[in-house]
Amino acid sequence: MKPTTSDDIFELMDAYVTSAALNAALELGLFWLLAEQPLDDTGVAQALDIPPNRCRRWLALLSRTGLIEQSARGYAPSSMAQTAILDAFSQETWAFLAREARDRYPAVLDLAVHIRQPGSVWEAQGLTPPDYFAKLQDSPEWARQFTRMLYEIHLPLADELARMLDMQDVDRLLDLGGGSGVVSLALLHRHPGLSATVVDIANVCAAGREIAAENGMEERIAYLALDFSQEELPSGFDRVVACDVGPFDVDMHRRIRAALRPGGRLVTVDQLASAEGVAPPTWVYWAFLASLENPNSTRLTRAEFKSRLAQAGFQVLSERTVAPSEVLRWSSDWIVCEAQK
Repeated sequence: MKPTTSDDIFELMDAYVTSAALNAALELGLFWLLAEQPLDDTGVAQALDIPPNRCRRWLALLSRTGLIEQSARGYAPSSMAQTAILDAFSQETWAFLAREARDRYPAVLDLAVHIRQPGSVWEAQGLTPPDYFAKLQDSPEWARQFTRMLYEIHLPLADELARMLDMQDVDRLLDLGGGSGVVSLALLHRHPGLSATVVDIANVCAAGREIAAENGMEERIAYLALDFSQEELPSGFDRVVACDVGPFDVDMHRRIRAALRPGGRLVTVDQLASAEGVAPPTWVYWAFLASLENPNSTRLTRAEFKSRLAQAGFQVLSERTVAPSEVLRWSSDWIVCEAQK
């Protein structure tokens, strides 16, 4: 929303309340409940065990967003909610995303009081930011939910990459930090002679194997549990793909190069800054959150990334952007860089 009037500013000032109401609807499954059959406020209150008057006010607030609509039969998802929520991702994925947003919310509490802090806003409030890597290691169930959420979120990107990438004469693929294997699975569907190895931590690999089996690809994709930042990578691959893993340092790029056969290629898919201090447009939200934990946090630029590749001995062959998808409108923030050993 880009405000144009004072009323818009007033609404934007209180937008965190509407956001919390929406996240609660996603966590509690409101849209899926109403998709089964329209319900009045009493029916919703009973189904979700919410005090009736509070539920009535909650539904009225959500109606203002245009995501639910009221008729004589009761409340139901709007056509916009049908397209943007119900048809886009599963209830489990939306609930997970809403919970994660709730976990990040404490960083912006009393922001006017803490934004001047020279260090972490979290620490200034006596809080600890979420440690997703630790959660992935410690909780198999959380890792399973996280991996399945990213699988759904990345499906449009993976499908587009499978159309973009030239995989001729490629037999062995290493998917570095590949999680569910969503990119590998898209490539496997498109290239019958291809096999893939996904490298990630143990709990993520376990979730990935479930997804591979559901795709009927368990014989063509292997999941290797290791800490690739510390442990030696397997070798002899024709391609290494690193999609949305985060830019690596020069040493890691050298280790990736060693995993490739002569003439093999590294395909990196990431959101890189066009210039120093400039966050990619769809990264602005995450860049702001990162600055609350570390005020000096920056996003690697395209030039810096290509410099690291060159220092590691790679020859950059191409740099392209990913076409937008109908689901998430992927923008030119996604860069696909191919480099050869």
